[in-house]
Amino acid sequence: MLKQRIITALILAPAAILAIFYLPLMYFSSLLLAIVAIGAWEWSAFIGLKTQVKRLFYVALTVLLITTLWLFTPPADLWLILGGLQEHALWLLWLSVAWWLLATLLMFSYPKSTAVWAKSPLVIAIFGWCTLVPTWLAFMVLRSHNHFIDAFHGAQLLMFLFLLVWSADIGAYFVGKAFGKRKLMPNVSPGKTLEGFFGGVVCAALLTISIGAYLQWSAEQFISALFIAVLISTVSVLGDLTESMFKRQAGIKDSGKILPGHGGILDRIDSLTATAPIFALCYILLDWA
Repeated sequence: MLKQRIITALILAPAAILAIFYLPLMYFSSLLLAIVAIGAWEWSAFIGLKTQVKRLFYVALTVLLITTLWLFTPPADLWLILGGLQEHALWLLWLSVAWWLLATLLMFSYPKSTAVWAKSPLVIAIFGWCTLVPTWLAFMVLRSHNHFIDAFHGAQLLMFLFLLVWSADIGAYFVGKAFGKRKLMPNVSPGKTLEGFFGGVVCAALLTISIGAYLQWSAEQFISALFIAVLISTVSVLGDLTESMFKRQAGIKDSGKILPGHGGILDRIDSLTATAPIFALCYILLDWA
């Protein structure tokens, strides 16, 4: 399993990097929409939709929501000329934060919380939209920043986010395997440990220190970036655990089979669905980069 995971990762990582840096904004937006659509297909299994027609209908509604947002404000127009983000985009990012706070409460109270949401397909469907739509928006917010001045600026922001999530994931996996004893959330994901969680946070912090030293950040930039590294590596676990909660409730081991050794698209982007909106807000509010 580990060998298969590594092989898939060695293929996916370069492909993701090339897409982030070299795909024009329009094509990058379309690619991400396609990825989110696959995620919506996988989420439809959490809802309990059995037939392909019903699952495709959920995918179509998800694509329609994002397309409406896209047409209302194209990615290239998300940032105002005088600085700042379009107000409705900012509110959607804050709505995403509210959703993840609610998801945290549901997760910590699982399985008792299932009495509130588990028997309502509509509620689970809305949870999916709260997860997937802001993810697409946050990626566009980051990728499009200063796009006309420096085409690689937004790509660098996304790359830093990816590196934080990847380093936290790798650190949590290997530290958890080597030293993990105390379960983090046994009701949700029995394999995750407290030691693994701290290992992921430390790895993300070390990565940030290394990048900051290379780029010769100021002390203020270091402090802001380390705060973000700790926050993002923590939130990434939240995204992972939330998807695990929905999979466990639906009786599903992996969200899909599209990625050998990794499962489905949601299994690979679950951390990013939680971290991308929060990372975008940190960038806007702290102006740390």
